[in-house]
Amino acid sequence: MRGGPQKIPRPATWRVGPGAEWAKPGGWHPEVITVDLVRNALNGHYQTPAYDPRAATVPDGQAPQPAAKPARRRPAAVACILFDEDGQANVVLTRRAARLRTHSHQVAFPGGRIDLGETPIQAALREAYEEVGIPPGDVEVIGRLSTATTAVDVAPITPFVGRVETRPRLVANPAEVERAFTVPLVELTQPDVYRQEVWSPPGSDERHVEFFELDGDTVWGATARMLSELLGLVVAYAKATPALGGNLES
Repeated sequence: MRGGPQKIPRPATWRVGPGAEWAKPGGWHPEVITVDLVRNALNGHYQTPAYDPRAATVPDGQAPQPAAKPARRRPAAVACILFDEDGQANVVLTRRAARLRTHSHQVAFPGGRIDLGETPIQAALREAYEEVGIPPGDVEVIGRLSTATTAVDVAPITPFVGRVETRPRLVANPAEVERAFTVPLVELTQPDVYRQEVWSPPGSDERHVEFFELDGDTVWGATARMLSELLGLVVAYAKATPALGGNLES
């Protein structure tokens, strides 16, 4: 079953959007996407702050005490964690628990609010440990993506891209995560997986909303925008690199 139990607030007025060139029928994209390809594509586009894994490791498996809740919602950070398996880069995703106040049942990267005294990288990796059990010290941060927001929450979300050596053992924290799973990045480039819609809510500006239809889940919203940006960078880099099959005459 596609779509899962989440509710997508599609307005009455909407239309199919043009979407990304790499996902159109006949559109060019690499047949193999590895973590090294992602790393090379990110290199030069974004500067990643230096990361000391010892500073982000959760001591004794315990989460730090949360800071006092400020008057406005705190910025957030998420971790797009990749690993190679069978020659393809896979990405770790979660389906958020029903009990969460916002974005329940939605597919997302591990992540959450930045606590007082944390860097965004530390917050993203702490949340990945708390949500799915990936130790921060196992993750090499290789880049970041554009800061994002959601229609529900305008607080900034900083996405970091990281790699682990092998498939991680994912242990979903039921208080925050219904399901933890992985998907090959190259699967997300397929025309029957990716699509874009243009929403025209009454009294609001048009919104271009991207979707990835997976087996049993739909990725949309900020997470889909981040994935689309990542794939766009990878495809652009590969297309300009003859050794990767790109730079071909049309």
